[in-house]
Parts: sequence; C-alpha cells; structure tokens
Amino acid sequence: MANSRLEKIGTIITRTQGLLKSGAMKFDERPLWYDVVTAFPPHEEPRYDRPAPRVSVRPIFYQEDTVRAKFHKSGKATFAVNLLDTNNLTPTQQFIGIYQDLSTQGALDEQKVYETAVELLEEKMRQQRADKRPTENASSTAYAKPSSTPEDSGKTVQLQDIFKE
Repeated sequence: MANSRLEKIGTIITRTQGLLKSGAMKFDERPLWYDVVTAFPPHEEPRYDRPAPRVSVRPIFYQEDTVRAKFHKSGKATFAVNLLDTNNLTPTQQFIGIYQDLSTQGALDEQKVYETAVELLEEKMRQQRADKRPTENASSTAYAKPSSTPEDSGKTVQLQDIFKE
C-alpha cells in the first residue's frame, strides 16, 4: 500500500469532521477523542508542519538513580530477574534499600557505604539461594545425585551395545 499524504490536506480533526458530515462515518462510530477535542479545542492547530516548541527538558534524577547506575556499571548486577514476580524485590531494589539504610546511619563515607551494601547484598543473595536448595535427604528423585563412576552403579554400558539390532 502506498503512503498517503492526507496529513498535508488538513488536521485529523477536520478530516474526522468531513467524514462525519459526508456520512462516511456514522456519528455513533466517532473516535473517543473527538468529543473531547470539540469541547476543548487546542490553542494551536495540530498540523504536521508546525515547529516543535522549544521547551527545556528538566533533569529528572533521583539520588537512587546514581547509585543504581554505579551498581549496574560495576558489573555486580549480573543476575536474572523475573519481571512477572511483583511480590519480591529485585536484587537492584534490595541493593538500593541496603544502601539507603547504611547511608542514613552516616558512619561511613559514600564509597564504604557502597562496598558494604554490595557485600551485604551478596550475602543476602547467597542466603536466598541456600534457602531454595533442596536438602540432601529429600525424598524426591528429581534431585537424586547421579553416580559419578560406572562402578558405583554396578552396571557398565558399552556404546556399541546400544546400536546393535
């Protein structure tokens, strides 16, 4: 389908009004935004060739953004995150919480707070992994440890025996 240059003919508002007047679009099928735009028309006509307004962009940085950037830049944030899990905090969120707790105490300088927060997070992650590991005496066979040598199992399998008919 070829590109259309209809945006140069009129605005989306005038084109929608034309469709409604000509009967090509039923009044009940009008877009949701049409009633809002007719009730509150824009100050300037929304045309394609209107120059963009010169508005300065405010820097929107929070204190935790610099800490998060430093954490991810250091390479310590190498872990998988389940984005569907909204019940638990991500390791980055945990790190920021630890960092903020340590920095409010005020006993350490910024670099020591960062290093201590990294160490505490790593310890917390190790503890979480240890809690999720199955115990050695679990009854499930899914976690059974395979024998490392053929003598342990009592059976040996030859590769040529597998392919015999």
